[in-house]
Amino acid sequence: MTVGVALNASDAENQVDASVDLAREAAEAGLRSAWFGQTFGADSPQLAAIVGREEPRLHVGTSAIPVFGRHPLLVSSQAQTAQAATHGRYHLGLALGTKLITESGFGLPFERPIARLREFLTALRQLTRTGTADFHGELLTAAPPISARVPGAESGVPLLVAAMGPQALRASGELADGILPYLAGPRALEEHIVPALTAAAAAAGRPSPRIVALVPGVVTDDVEAVRAKATEQLAFYEQIPSYARVVELSGGRRASDVAVIGDERTVAAEVRRYRDAGATEVVFTSTDIAGEADRRRTWALLGELAA
Repeated sequence: MTVGVALNASDAENQVDASVDLAREAAEAGLRSAWFGQTFGADSPQLAAIVGREEPRLHVGTSAIPVFGRHPLLVSSQAQTAQAATHGRYHLGLALGTKLITESGFGLPFERPIARLREFLTALRQLTRTGTADFHGELLTAAPPISARVPGAESGVPLLVAAMGPQALRASGELADGILPYLAGPRALEEHIVPALTAAAAAAGRPSPRIVALVPGVVTDDVEAVRAKATEQLAFYEQIPSYARVVELSGGRRASDVAVIGDERTVAAEVRRYRDAGATEVVFTSTDIAGEADRRRTWALLGELAA
């Protein structure tokens, strides 16, 4: 099992420069990967490409690009370019997105998300593997009349999906290389997510999928205060049915119930629980919630666990 962190420098004076600095610090701590979210700000594949090229000790990933408002041809270009820039260390994460962001941000109806995900993955795999595609679906067409290949990215791009619901897990098992569950605790992984995903992959004749568990967490002595901050920061996800469901399946009531907060022994034990539940990789998010000192303390522990 490898261990990484999500990097968020959106409040910095220069997000790109600050992300490179954080990545170097993560690599020095012994961490194996750095991941970047995608909202309406920085372009995460481009940011990952820059960071991965500047810091060759880390794998870099996007978690995750919504399939609404994008096209497989454009995402393929981004992903292949990032893969060439990092010499094979880039990992592309996709997401369904949410109704609120899709309809208010892009002005697009949030309709048939699973069908769109399936078509997106099918076309994108063709493009990233072969440099071309001849895909004509109900919702998407990807049939470039000229090459879509990026020299240097011939190894392809690992495709991961932020999937947790039954239909998304089935599609991911059949068409992707793995998943990026967020706010899914060990119980939800072991009892619901991993079995459904692996069964779908096996039925499709695909290899065992990767399970990259994204976990909000921090090493701290001020557990009560940090838990209160986490409750406030993560409350947004409680309004989204898919996240509310997976928190409940994890045995929690609030999203912050799934956050891993405590001293080194407590956090290390929780990371082992994720491994035992089927996670192949653990990526800690929100490690800066308690300030710089606790973030560095968290990264030091995670680096030790990665070793």
